[in-house]
Amino acid sequence: MTVFQIAALLIVLAAGFGYLNHVTLKLPTTIGLVVIALGASLAVIALDALLPATTLAEDARALVRGIDFYAALMNGMLGFLLFAGALHVDMSSLAGQRWIVLSMATVGLLISTALVALGFWWLAGVPFAVALVFGALISPTDPIAVLGLLKQHRVPESLETKIAGESLFNDGVAVVLFLVLVAIAFGQGHGGEGVDATQVLLLFAQEAVGGAVLGALAGLGVCHLLRGLDEYVLEVMLTLALVMGAYALAQGLHMSGPIAVVIAGLFIGNRGMRLGMSETTRTHVQNFWHLVDEILNAALFLLIGVEVLAIPFRTEIAPVALAAIPLVLLGRAAAVVVPVSLLRFRRTFTRGAVPILVWGGLRGGISVALALSLPDGPHKATILVATYAVVIFSIVVQGLSMGRVIQRFGPRAAAEERDMAGGTRG
Repeated sequence: MTVFQIAALLIVLAAGFGYLNHVTLKLPTTIGLVVIALGASLAVIALDALLPATTLAEDARALVRGIDFYAALMNGMLGFLLFAGALHVDMSSLAGQRWIVLSMATVGLLISTALVALGFWWLAGVPFAVALVFGALISPTDPIAVLGLLKQHRVPESLETKIAGESLFNDGVAVVLFLVLVAIAFGQGHGGEGVDATQVLLLFAQEAVGGAVLGALAGLGVCHLLRGLDEYVLEVMLTLALVMGAYALAQGLHMSGPIAVVIAGLFIGNRGMRLGMSETTRTHVQNFWHLVDEILNAALFLLIGVEVLAIPFRTEIAPVALAAIPLVLLGRAAAVVVPVSLLRFRRTFTRGAVPILVWGGLRGGISVALALSLPDGPHKATILVATYAVVIFSIVVQGLSMGRVIQRFGPRAAAEERDMAGGTRG
């Protein structure tokens, strides 16, 4: 199939499954798409088992395996989705939460990676370097899933900033960490060679710091151009060019594209919209990126649901995959509690926020894409199945139960926040 035919099939299925969810299941759109797509995929597998003479399952597998999930997400959808999410983050609020956001996106990510790797090494019996790769790809919270979740539920503003800010930044950091660990575990650096400690530091600086600087320069440059315009079609086109140009340039310079577009989106969403756009233009820009966000989200979560057809499942892997779910939740709890505990010396945190931060740390398409990008080897199937199990549990179970968690702990977090604000004013 051609790229256009694959894209057409995805949009048709997303629209059809979305309509089916709307009139029957009535779940949040992204969760409903995953559930229906997963159910349809399992039905195809079951039908193949009942009617072995048919080639339906094999044809479906060939179609799904023909879609490069990693390229579709990491080199296609991700830049647009991250930019659309960053547009709505208030930079002043993010600056007020900068220490907890940065600590969870860096220190918390490293803690989770190490803890999950230790448990996975013991559970699966894989080399520890390979277990670290699994820890790195499964530890970041997925910004697409998390931001979609925040649209469905109301949480205190500062808590929403923490959740959104961490999810936007930790995936960029995680991709850099993943590249480093893959180079160590499989001996594949940028040129196919192994890496030493110096190369690790240079790679991290080039990817993370370089991506941030590039995103800031590109975002500020487009903000300057917007101030001299009042033509909404051209201004929408400039934001689109910013995302595609910054992401492509970052990839060409071996910098982090995700970090670059997040930083650029923060500048456009705050400085650009406030100082460089009329009310009419602002409305058109917001509506355009809202539609891009919703359409690509639908296609992405549909892909997550059908990827079960491409996962090489084996019965002996099932216990490891199921055990990986509580292991990753434990790593997430450590990634939240440790940074919060360390920063209590500088400021006070609402205790009610911790359960929401832990349970709201959804995993999604980024983890699946990274797992699929691993080189073929004896441990890839185990990592793929475990990753898929964690992602499906995260999106469906955590996503559907998040409302109850917020109902229970959200009022407490909001009350504690008001009390702290009153004490500060006093």
